[in-house]
Amino acid sequence: MVSVAVTDHSGPWTVDDVLALPVDPRHRIELVGGALLMSSNPGVPHQRASSRLWALLDAALAAGHASYEVLEAVNVIVPDGLLIPDLVVVDAAAAAEASITLSAHDVLVAIEIASPSTRVTDQKMKPSLYAAAGISHYWRFELEPGPRLYLGHLERGTYVDRLVQAGETTALTDPFSLDLDPAALRR
Repeated sequence: MVSVAVTDHSGPWTVDDVLALPVDPRHRIELVGGALLMSSNPGVPHQRASSRLWALLDAALAAGHASYEVLEAVNVIVPDGLLIPDLVVVDAAAAAEASITLSAHDVLVAIEIASPSTRVTDQKMKPSLYAAAGISHYWRFELEPGPRLYLGHLERGTYVDRLVQAGETTALTDPFSLDLDPAALRR
């Protein structure tokens, strides 16, 4: 059980320490600055949105013959620890060779779907960690108060966001073609 392992640990945590923890089906365990960041596994509305977004991204990547693929909830090594984005668009060759973790260097887009328990982390902390890792794009989908998608592009060490609300379309051409109304992720 994770709580036993956590209480028996002393000192800062390392990536190896976190990866050695037993799998806990109730929590996601991330590492930031030697400290654990635990969150409950996402609820059904979150998972429905994630599945729909995964399918749309997968279709867009296939249509564009991109050498990338979309993955859910994988361990990504960043300079200050280990994060588990809800979705990533990652270099397909790197994904084929990966086992437990991916390097941030291989991630093109990190995507978080904000839940009530992760909203502050997804808005404040994770963008700075992904930016420090050099991930070119950080997207955040919010279900409440209405479906909206923040499309962040890394410029001079920080993400510049473009907000796309329900009824609007992403009309993306960079980093790949994607035409998506955020309302489609929440039916």
